[in-house]
Amino acid sequence: MNSSKTALLVMDIQNGIVGNFAENPEVLIPIQDSVKAAREAKIPVIFVRVAFKEGYPEVNLNNKMFSAIKESGSMTETDWSTQIHESVAPLSGEPLVTKRRVSAFAGSDLEVLLSGLGTEELVLTGIATSGVVLSTLREAADKDFRLKVLSDACIDRDPEVHRVLVEKVFPRQADVLTASEWADSLK
Repeated sequence: MNSSKTALLVMDIQNGIVGNFAENPEVLIPIQDSVKAAREAKIPVIFVRVAFKEGYPEVNLNNKMFSAIKESGSMTETDWSTQIHESVAPLSGEPLVTKRRVSAFAGSDLEVLLSGLGTEELVLTGIATSGVVLSTLREAADKDFRLKVLSDACIDRDPEVHRVLVEKVFPRQADVLTASEWADSLK
């Protein structure tokens, strides 16, 4: 693997989402381990969060999920809920991408950033498997990126949905492995 052509995406590991999905902090360990492995291998780590401008000008009332967020008054760019969780805090110089929809590409500068880095392969981690991971995988595959999904570094509220995605759906477009298997492949 040419690590200079690979990037690790750490998606939606932000305070408001971690608190809703990861009641047990131990579920974050594979994500933390994958960040550590990427840094040691000099693979760019890119943090992706969902956040909105004050006043929510990006939110259409037809969007059921995001209009509910608008009504709650949370998830603005400066809100605590949209800041990257301290367990994987970005280092100085590591990019933070703000997206406006479910996919990491939607409403963000991710594609331009990846182009600038010369990225050909994405390694996906995040919350939720059925949300940002699925949406980003599909869009990244359409953009012709090579893909890896770290199955234990993805979290979903529904264990059965997670299992079906990582065992049956994702392998059609990505290599699926654990965080430790990926870290071992970098050595």
